[in-house]
Amino acid sequence: MKNYKIKFLILFLVAITGHSFGQTIPFVPAEFNVPTVFENKYLRIRPLTVNDVVKDYDAVMSSLDHLQGVFGPNSAWPSPDLSFEQDLIDLGWHQKEFQIRSSFAYTVVTLDEKRVIGCIYIFPTSKGDYDASITMWVRADVVEDGYDTILFNTVKGWVSKDWPYKKPAYPGRTITWEQWSSL
Repeated sequence: MKNYKIKFLILFLVAITGHSFGQTIPFVPAEFNVPTVFENKYLRIRPLTVNDVVKDYDAVMSSLDHLQGVFGPNSAWPSPDLSFEQDLIDLGWHQKEFQIRSSFAYTVVTLDEKRVIGCIYIFPTSKGDYDASITMWVRADVVEDGYDTILFNTVKGWVSKDWPYKKPAYPGRTITWEQWSSL
């Protein structure tokens, strides 16, 4: 059963990102300094690591209904039976991919680092003429405070200023999931 879940996760990641795990083209140039912290008056963005699991798990599990569909209408993430251990494994996977520069996952935290308020995922893609697929989410209890919009606008500005992408895609935001899936 565990092998089935791992295969499903890999297929899911390939489907939503267009990411090819056998890619030979670097996702970012070797000389590019990958940003490690971005901060504004609302939030801090920094690499997601296994050390974030307690706060990340709380953010995800307290927002199950809100997060369903964030990664497309057919996304099964997060499932109500997501275990703490599985979240730890997922974070470890993201952390390793960040280290080898094949994708970049960031946690979004309050300025005092007391709460995870969301995540950002930057993946390579071969869909259309896009050079990156960027998705993100915020926990349910900060949506009414405008944090989904704040995060999206923050990320768009940050990516255009500090990242090497010429045409990043924001599936589910600037391109519908249906359009994204058809590319």
